[in-house]
Amino acid sequence: MRERTSWHRRLLAGLLTLATVAVTAVAGAPAGAAPAGGRNYVAISGSGSTWSENALQAWRAAVRQQGMTVNYSGGGSTVGRNNFREGTVDYAVSEIPYGLEGDGSTRKYAYMPIVAGGTAFMYNLKIGGRRVTNLRLSGEVITKIFTGVIKQWDDPAIKADNPGLNLPARRIVPVVRSDGSGTTAQFVIWMNSQHPGIWRPYCTSMRSATQCNVLSFYPTKPGSGFVAQPQSNGVSGYVAQNHAEGAITYVEYSYALKNSFPVAKVLNSAGYYIEPKATSVAVALTRAEIAADLTQRLDGVYRNADKRSYPLSSYSYMIIPTEPEAGFTQDKGYTLAKFAYYFLCTGQQSADSLGYSPLPKNLVQAGFRQVERIPGAVREDIKLETCHNPTFAPDGTNLLARDAKDPPACDQRGPTQCAEGTGGARQATPTGNGGGNNNSGGTGNQNAGGTNNGGGNSNGGGTNTQNNSTPGTAGPSTGGTPQFDPDTGEVIASGDGGGGQFVAGVPVSLDDEGGWQLRHTMMVLAALILIALVVGPPLLFRRVATAAGGDERGRR
Repeated sequence: MRERTSWHRRLLAGLLTLATVAVTAVAGAPAGAAPAGGRNYVAISGSGSTWSENALQAWRAAVRQQGMTVNYSGGGSTVGRNNFREGTVDYAVSEIPYGLEGDGSTRKYAYMPIVAGGTAFMYNLKIGGRRVTNLRLSGEVITKIFTGVIKQWDDPAIKADNPGLNLPARRIVPVVRSDGSGTTAQFVIWMNSQHPGIWRPYCTSMRSATQCNVLSFYPTKPGSGFVAQPQSNGVSGYVAQNHAEGAITYVEYSYALKNSFPVAKVLNSAGYYIEPKATSVAVALTRAEIAADLTQRLDGVYRNADKRSYPLSSYSYMIIPTEPEAGFTQDKGYTLAKFAYYFLCTGQQSADSLGYSPLPKNLVQAGFRQVERIPGAVREDIKLETCHNPTFAPDGTNLLARDAKDPPACDQRGPTQCAEGTGGARQATPTGNGGGNNNSGGTGNQNAGGTNNGGGNSNGGGTNTQNNSTPGTAGPSTGGTPQFDPDTGEVIASGDGGGGQFVAGVPVSLDDEGGWQLRHTMMVLAALILIALVVGPPLLFRRVATAAGGDERGRR
């Protein structure tokens, strides 16, 4: 009897111990796991750019499966630089360096390029109820739109860029960043460099001449019809909403892909309208000048005469600590260095699918040298042939730039226009192409039977109801579509709820990692043990009681 009871108690104690171990493993497995070398990772945190945030978030999720906890908050490049200076984060990410706007940091740091990409112009425009996906814009037109000079989509200058489209008489709603933004700064630098005669009169009416060389906060005039939204998700999410027809914003190409919206093809120096794909960005950046501190000078990129290049291409940078100060320890440096080795090589494989362009060989090698400056970093002897970066071959050849295809003839400035879609909206938009019939099958004839800009008849298959609206107005609200102010783009009436899906461009992350992992197995095991603990003891005690009763009867 005592032996049975003792055995049952030992079994119960063993189950309790096993359950405790399993629950502890589940709670502790994701964080602080030791890598192959045996040294533990510690959590690190950073903040800054939303331009490159989509790449950062993908890389964070990937290394978490290796036991690394890398936190990141995309509040804008200005926030990131300020947070790093104040010592509240371990690293920052920014499109522009310290000093351009009079800021600086006494904390010791270095710059490390992390990814390339194109600043795109995501827009929301329809003709006869059908979304336009093949818009083309010159740099001059873009600058005039974002300085309030061009206010209507049917402006003659926009028509000249788009000979195959019958553009609507709809007010343009420029959407700009309301927060300190590296994306804004890069856009301003480009306008100031390439179109100063348009940009500077606008800017200097609100800011000093020096400030107008580069600004992280976009200047807007009251009553100008501009809309300001925070962060990349804010501007792209605004443009993607149903009520924002007529809106256009500047944002990294990745956000257009995420929102399934088109971007404008931008005219380059060779006279071709180009989309900011990975290949066109890689070609453009072959003319980037890289300073000794790895910061970028992009005048050669803006004027790159290669017909395949996208003018507004640039790099994003991580600001890394080079001294163990402001709470940054050797252990944090070890984790940050391992993370950097990952995204400089393997992480670049996801750049294209995310809407970015992977780093070229010279910047990957420069990145390796910067990693060694991080306190606590353990140097890894990574060879180019084992780096797994898709930009370059083992011999260092820039594969993206080498293999980039020439644009089609219909993308050249002239009387024809390609119909294929762009960004996250690949469906074609029928075009008149200057001299041919536009058999758009119901897309609508903007001029209700008039001629197209190139001189050919446009058989659109129906009239466009927007012709009932006066220029600059939104037109009647039908089918529950929200009404909006044509000057600001803000909603002034919500409609009856029947206007279709309301698209919000703010992503919701349900899980940073995908796939079945160790902790999932441990969770199942812990659940089974806990069930055994609940069900097992009554069964055990019942068996003990039954056995004890049998022994007592036997003694009688």
